[in-house]
Amino acid sequence: MAHKSSAVADEPIDVLFALHPKFNLMDFAGPLEVLTTALHEANDPSSRAFEVTIASGEPTVLSDQGVTVQSQITWKEAHERLSEFDVLVVVGGNVNDAILKAKAEPMPLITAYSEIQKADPTHERTLLSICTGSILLAELGILSGLSATTHPDHMTQFENLCSHSAVRDLTERTDVIEDARYVVNNLRFDIGDEDENPYVRRKSDAGRRPSNARKGSMSFKGATRRESIARRAAMRLGGLRVITSGGVAAGLDAALYLVSVMVSEESANEVARVMQLTWTKGVVVDGLDV
Repeated sequence: MAHKSSAVADEPIDVLFALHPKFNLMDFAGPLEVLTTALHEANDPSSRAFEVTIASGEPTVLSDQGVTVQSQITWKEAHERLSEFDVLVVVGGNVNDAILKAKAEPMPLITAYSEIQKADPTHERTLLSICTGSILLAELGILSGLSATTHPDHMTQFENLCSHSAVRDLTERTDVIEDARYVVNNLRFDIGDEDENPYVRRKSDAGRRPSNARKGSMSFKGATRRESIARRAAMRLGGLRVITSGGVAAGLDAALYLVSVMVSEESANEVARVMQLTWTKGVVVDGLDV
């Protein structure tokens, strides 16, 4: 795969879905439908923006709903090829006993992906968790110093895991947001003043002068300036974009956001039209101005 620092027009954005046993089928199928529907050029069906690969421990993996999905690569192959992927998607489902207690896949894969970003911040990467997939990120300490959300029914467990990880690792706590469809950390470009952008959540509004912090998610090919790699490297997780979403339907919203940031707003709106979705926006957390 040709090396690229960001997704641009006519280049496929490589996405890896990590499917564990008893995963939630819609956590997988919903975002999959969004991403595989997205086009770089609206009138060109051959300009599909995302290329998807499915990883699991076995040739077929059973969902919590009883439907089996065929994987394309094993966990071992996923680790070997991990640096190739622009996006890692972690879905929810039964993530408690079988995975958390055993520290089983995809937990090592998530850790490895974050480490790759810290070692190579020249490449733009995104970690997207759907529903209770964020439980795994919380246990691993990935969300330290970031803002995040999960399914409302699992919010207490999520908050406890985030707090436990902060104490265990002696790191910053996670800002848990209960009323968001999705939460985005480590953005890319400005999209105007904070007061003009309803999707910006500032960590502190008191006694703080207006800043030029990164406030939005303008698509790469529509941007007027490029990131400073050095400044990206100074961010948490090497600038890894971390998106957590609420339940199944919120995962669709998060996937639409990903299309808007990596392809274009127009492409995301077209996907929503085709799928007859009403895109409910989430929370975008401010970051460094690059």
